[in-house]
Amino acid sequence: MIVIDKVVKEYKTRKGNVIGVDNVSLEINKGEIFGIVGYSGAGKSSLIRCLNLLEKPTSGEITVDGVKLTSLSDRELRQARQKIGMIFQHFYLVSSKTVFENIAFALKAAGKDKAQIEKRVSELLELVGLSDKRDVYPAQLSGGQKQRVGIARALANDPNVLLCDEATSALDPSTTKSILSLLKKINKELGLTIVLITHEMDVVKEICDRIAVMQDGKIIEEGQVYDIFANPKQPLTKAFINSVLHFELPEHLLERRQGPVIKITFKGSAAEEAIVSDVLQQFKVKGNILHGKIEYIQSVPLGIFIMELNGEKTEIEKAIAYIIERTNNVEVIAHA
Repeated sequence: MIVIDKVVKEYKTRKGNVIGVDNVSLEINKGEIFGIVGYSGAGKSSLIRCLNLLEKPTSGEITVDGVKLTSLSDRELRQARQKIGMIFQHFYLVSSKTVFENIAFALKAAGKDKAQIEKRVSELLELVGLSDKRDVYPAQLSGGQKQRVGIARALANDPNVLLCDEATSALDPSTTKSILSLLKKINKELGLTIVLITHEMDVVKEICDRIAVMQDGKIIEEGQVYDIFANPKQPLTKAFINSVLHFELPEHLLERRQGPVIKITFKGSAAEEAIVSDVLQQFKVKGNILHGKIEYIQSVPLGIFIMELNGEKTEIEKAIAYIIERTNNVEVIAHA
């Protein structure tokens, strides 16, 4: 659906050239919600703006739905962009126009007649839950309602792709949840491919199918969201995951332990099994539970359990081997 091939984006500054996107290649599948994650300055905004050529890549190619955008004329690019909707962190609504007029603007630009505009805008207002706000102005709307208008406007010309540039960063947690639910609904009902950039892993956990992590303009890790949460490879990815799962222990809890402290990750059905209970019954060890939590990633459980094991060395080793056999994911984070 979307193919990003060796894309580089450089910016000229007084201090010299700065690389915003550094030789990035990605493939995003039709109908999926793909997250691009990174801290400020990682290059994620530059990358997403390259996807519809709001930022023209210095080199590399962008192909969307079989159309190589980087080879189009200006006129052809304007037509292609009608099939790529985009929503922004700060909404960018026209304050002097009503909700209806803000959404209708994109349809007028596409040459639709009055009857077509009336029908389409009414459908979109129904879809985003704002039928009763048709004739009000942006100043009368909450942040979440403004973003819903932005989403309706982005969907006006029946795009195949929706780009979301930090779409929930300006919203409170409750409103963020409602906007993410709306995006999931749109993805499911319209079969829309959604590319979402964010620095919030809670957003990724809630909505995305796959994820790419960016640092210094490069993709440093990529995969299914569940797999990334369950087994992050890169230090930055681990830091992002920790910000959501919160399983790091204070140092004083790891000091002066009599036995090793292990972290067990339970994936999928293993999170619902009594593995720890089985260990304590089958082996001559005692378990001192220091932390335990189960998160749900796209409704699939992911358990994190930290405990100290006490007993004879051979029994502890047998217990750890048993846990590894059952979970395939055990890390000794502190020794006796």
